[in-house]
Amino acid sequence: MQISGKREAGFDAADVVASLYRALLNREPDATGLDGHVKAVREHGLDDVVRTFPGSVEYQLIARPGPFWNYAATFDPVATIRAHENRARKAVPNHRVNFFGVAVNVDRFAPQLKLENIVEPPPIPANWHADMAEFGAALRAVERAGDTFTMAELGCGWGCWMNITAAAARLAGKKPFVIGVEGDEGHLEFSRESLGTNGIPTAQYKLLRGVAAAKQGTAFFPKQDRAGSMWGLAPVFAASPAQIKTLRKDKNYAELKMISLPEVVADHPRLDLLHIDIQGGETNLIRDSIDILNRRVAYIVVGTHSRVIDGEIIDILSRDGGWKLEIERPCFFTIHDGRPQTRMDGVQGWYNTRF
Repeated sequence: MQISGKREAGFDAADVVASLYRALLNREPDATGLDGHVKAVREHGLDDVVRTFPGSVEYQLIARPGPFWNYAATFDPVATIRAHENRARKAVPNHRVNFFGVAVNVDRFAPQLKLENIVEPPPIPANWHADMAEFGAALRAVERAGDTFTMAELGCGWGCWMNITAAAARLAGKKPFVIGVEGDEGHLEFSRESLGTNGIPTAQYKLLRGVAAAKQGTAFFPKQDRAGSMWGLAPVFAASPAQIKTLRKDKNYAELKMISLPEVVADHPRLDLLHIDIQGGETNLIRDSIDILNRRVAYIVVGTHSRVIDGEIIDILSRDGGWKLEIERPCFFTIHDGRPQTRMDGVQGWYNTRF
């Protein structure tokens, strides 16, 4: 039965909407919300209105459904995210504008989503590219920085975390400088475009094409016909002489420089944030770069790609003693043919007590 804005068969839209508020949100409706939902019932029918309640941030905070709430933290990521809202954000043609005011050319960067011309609510529990644990961790690094904010994003893609943390830093009155390392030439161009779109001048960023690694050397990185078609491309490290010969002839791979952390940090005395998302190479990078991490990096946000990596990084940084885990959400997986297959990356946020 379709319930209109008027009483039908003993039911009234206002009564039904009020019942939804009490059952799902544990409160009486406010006048504005009640009027808006009754109007929506009248225009679209009850089914459409009922579906809006579980998708609301208010309901998410009460019910906490789904795996993105499966985090452990020493701070409140929801409150942290809300504290960094860009209240002046507004729509940008052919872009999606997130909660922090960052405009993203989704049509170019992720055309399969078709999410242009939208101003986003808070990413609670997640938005189209990251969840609140990762947002919360990155924003904690901004909060812990001083008057300036310097960060590096390893595997920067379209420059997601460079843009978001720079936007949050500027809103907090801090001067940002961001560094991006990326193996895909097209994705590096996406980063350049997005930084320009969001008002970050060339003097405040540095982009490096190569593969982030613990040591210098050469790696082979997959090519793709259209940038943005595939994300999460994994490089080939430590190829044998025979593999090197084959890969150099393969037009589907580019031979790239391996960029070590000392080169990324360069002459910056401190990185306020190091964001690592390098498709399974994060354990080796952290283990083999622990000395410079200890001396020069104040905060690490790392995307993990298996439960094994989750545990390895916790073991490495916990044993060091100077690093404290602030937030962790494990990766989660499906089971295929008796083996786990990672479906969603995990995330960890660590701060360096030496700073």
